[in-house]
Amino acid sequence: MADTSKQIKQMVNFIMQEAHEKVNEIRIKTEHDFNLEKQLLVHNGKLKIQEEYAQKAKELEVSQRVERSSAIGNARVKKMKSRDDLLVKLREDCSAKLAQVSKSGTYSKLMHSLIVQGLIKIEEQTVEIQCRAEDKAIVNKVLPDAVNEYKNLMSAAGHTVRGVNPQVTVSNTPIPTKGCCGGVILTACNNRIVLNQTLDERLAIAYSDLMPEVRAGLFGKTHPGNKVSN
Repeated sequence: MADTSKQIKQMVNFIMQEAHEKVNEIRIKTEHDFNLEKQLLVHNGKLKIQEEYAQKAKELEVSQRVERSSAIGNARVKKMKSRDDLLVKLREDCSAKLAQVSKSGTYSKLMHSLIVQGLIKIEEQTVEIQCRAEDKAIVNKVLPDAVNEYKNLMSAAGHTVRGVNPQVTVSNTPIPTKGCCGGVILTACNNRIVLNQTLDERLAIAYSDLMPEVRAGLFGKTHPGNKVSN
């Protein structure tokens, strides 16, 4: 009887020992699995944070590039507008000074030269000259000498037929004073040929032809890379 109780007790102790070992094994495995899962979550969390940070850094860089590009573009537009405004002001100042030419003592000589040059360019037998109403007396005064000079120049150049002996008259239709500072317009062949010899047209031609020099004088020469030396 005593042996049976002893055996039972030993069996109980063995079972308890096995149970404790099993419990301990389960606990260790559970803790190990938990730690692995925790490490994985932490690792994945770090990766996600890094990816989000990299994405935000990239977005910030793109945004800064866009802002910088926009700022540069706006600055260029502003600079170009300032330059254009200055050129417009320059032309307006030139026009204002040009308006004083007709009041100078050399205006008659200038009109004479414009007519001679116009007759040479147009080279027609019948020519009509338009001018401002206030310039008609000056044109009538200088016209005979201008025609004679033209004839002499053409004869000296060897022209003996066409255009050497033109019939030049002054038109009764004046050039509107508004928008015209002086000069003449020559027409021929029933207005199919028109040669503008007004001071305003000369200014426009000079303004266009000399624009590169004007820009270089005002803003400096442009070098490679769009850098401007002022």
